Amino acid sequence: MGDEGVPGPLGQGHHGGVTTSREVPPAPARRANLTQVPLFTGPLPPVDPDTPLWPGRVATGGGGELYVREVAGPETETAVYVHGLGGSSTNWTDLAGLLATRMQGFIVDLPGFGRSEPPRGFPYTLEAHAGVVTRFIEELGHGPVHLFGNSMGGAISMLVAAGRPDLVRTLTLVSPAVPDLRPSPWRISDPRLPLAYLPLLGRPARRALAAMPPRQRAEQMIRLVFAHPEEVPPQRLRAAEEEVTERLTMPWAGDALGRSTVGLVRSWLARRPRSLWTVARRIEAPTLVVWGTQDRLVSVRKAPRTAELIRRGRLLVLPRTGHVAQMERPESVARAVLGMLDAVARERW
Repeated sequence: MGDEGVPGPLGQGHHGGVTTSREVPPAPARRANLTQVPLFTGPLPPVDPDTPLWPGRVATGGGGELYVREVAGPETETAVYVHGLGGSSTNWTDLAGLLATRMQGFIVDLPGFGRSEPPRGFPYTLEAHAGVVTRFIEELGHGPVHLFGNSMGGAISMLVAAGRPDLVRTLTLVSPAVPDLRPSPWRISDPRLPLAYLPLLGRPARRALAAMPPRQRAEQMIRLVFAHPEEVPPQRLRAAEEEVTERLTMPWAGDALGRSTVGLVRSWLARRPRSLWTVARRIEAPTLVVWGTQDRLVSVRKAPRTAELIRRGRLLVLPRTGHVAQMERPESVARAVLGMLDAVARERW
């Protein structure tokens, strides 16, 4: 997969394979530097689709047991990665590898997802997931970390950063699941996919999807979250199929997905002070917000407001990109993250 940047609906500037947004929908109190995202221009290791997944283990953390994949890197800095709804630690394979030249990484499977068996009675609210991540970072004992979150993991990471600023050095949000009650099912081959993420209405859709062969389920999910699924290497498609097959053996997987979906939607309906928009205002860490122009799950229309509400937030909008920019455009995201770290070190963020 290439990372070629081209002008898109929200991006007019082109630099180093990344298109930054310069014309965005109106947002309150627009900051002049909102879309001035510095980019790292040095060499990066190649992204190889044959690279195996990072090794993992079941570790005690977050008040229970979590499956954690560990990424070797300099121990002077630490990254923690949080996946989205229906995802797992495998969603961060490429980006964590690109950033391993700068920092070690810990990629968690949230309770009930990936290979993490949930503790008995786990409530699956955003706050509960955020509590797990907070305790995991505390128990690492590495000081403040660079926290990364995608989709639901982005919303969870926002709660962590707002509630415990002492634990978060920088924050990177990839299409965070901020309130968006108008999903866009256009250009989705199976309309049951967006319905599967809705409470009540989603149950029949989830049952129908569960009856699909693993290969078909993996293909459908890739079509939903990638803007250009045809660019996904066959090795990655096989890995996704294997993960779906493995999840079918886990009796808690369906319940975790359904109840986490309900928890996420309820967070969208929350009012102040629990609204995610209010949470964004409390985030103190330097924050990079990344969005794809072709995100079918959380509209790019939410991108300017999200970055604007975070006091030290900046926005990078990537053309030809869907809901998982860290998977679809890992090099572009890595250059923006490393650029943020350099700018923060120079106090220019």
